Amino acid sequence: MNEYLPGLEGVPATRSNISVIDGEKGILAYRGYPIEQLAEHSTFEETALLLLDGQLPLADELADFDAQLRRNRRVKYNIREMMKHMPATGHPMEMLQTAVACLGMFYPCNERISGTDLADDLDYIHSMTVKIIARMPVIVAAWEHIRNGYDPFAPRCDLSFAENFLFMFTGQEPDPMLARILDTCLILHAEHTINASTFAALVTGSTLASPYGVVAAAIGTLSGPLHGGANQKVVEMLEQIGRPENVQTWLDKKLEAKAKVWGFGHREYKVKDPRATILQGLVEKLAASRGVSPLFETALALEEAASERLGAKGVYANVDFYSGILYAEMGIPPDQFTALFAVARSAGWLAHWREQLADNRIFRPTQVYTGEPVRDYTPVHLRGRV
Repeated sequence: MNEYLPGLEGVPATRSNISVIDGEKGILAYRGYPIEQLAEHSTFEETALLLLDGQLPLADELADFDAQLRRNRRVKYNIREMMKHMPATGHPMEMLQTAVACLGMFYPCNERISGTDLADDLDYIHSMTVKIIARMPVIVAAWEHIRNGYDPFAPRCDLSFAENFLFMFTGQEPDPMLARILDTCLILHAEHTINASTFAALVTGSTLASPYGVVAAAIGTLSGPLHGGANQKVVEMLEQIGRPENVQTWLDKKLEAKAKVWGFGHREYKVKDPRATILQGLVEKLAASRGVSPLFETALALEEAASERLGAKGVYANVDFYSGILYAEMGIPPDQFTALFAVARSAGWLAHWREQLADNRIFRPTQVYTGEPVRDYTPVHLRGRV
């Protein structure tokens, strides 16, 4: 096949049984389980283990996995000291990519990344997966304090994954409702088939790079505004609009200029992103408890107006549209949104890493060459320009 398809659109890159999307019907399922059911009944810990092992865990299996995550939350002080020397103005995603890559220096694993039997060493794969998933939220929360000149809070083993993040981020006992909302957000962001960052993880993993390198590559890819960085753009956009009554005029100008409206449209979905529907419900739940924020009112008005104007083209709200609003209501700064996205997506990345190792072949795509034909070298003193 020599046909060039920009962005590899529609080109299968791998075989996978981890998740599936039906963009026409608005369906997303992890290991066959609809995302709506997981969001309502599961936890991030259980969903992560489902993604990794392929089946819903038994009670003792889930308890053991949860205990492993809790035991592995601590990060060596060397990592924290390194973070203290990073520019406080640096973006959290740049910090996170650097810190995760450096974990490989303080928790070495390269001696195991060799040979053809790596995929059979499930204990090694599981151990590395637990360590990375457990430590990423600790690093993200610690950065919020370090970049403001304070020592971070130590992780607590008596709290769930979401609760511990909120505690480390705020230094206060986590609000149960906010913890459950965050837990649901983590579930919704944990996996989404072969998106750009997961593809980066597959390519990196196919070289038998360390899992730290695999996740660091994925983080770098996720940082772009066309991928994970869009939820930060959504909040900035809503703040720019200001009030619901400004929506129509603002949208008219954007569409006339053919400018991007952040949080709308998705390569896969031709209807509203099912994750956006769930997140909207969470925002409404929070609004019912704490009052409707101007940000949410503006978002509702924008979605209604944009759906009327763009729905016929299959452009609807995606996961980024409401996730940023939720994080903002939790007091999380906009530049930390994508880092929190990466915390959740680490489960999916590592599930795909494990799957890649089971039938590994290094990625080596071809190209459509558009350059000059083969020609002779001309010495510099004989060269001239026409």
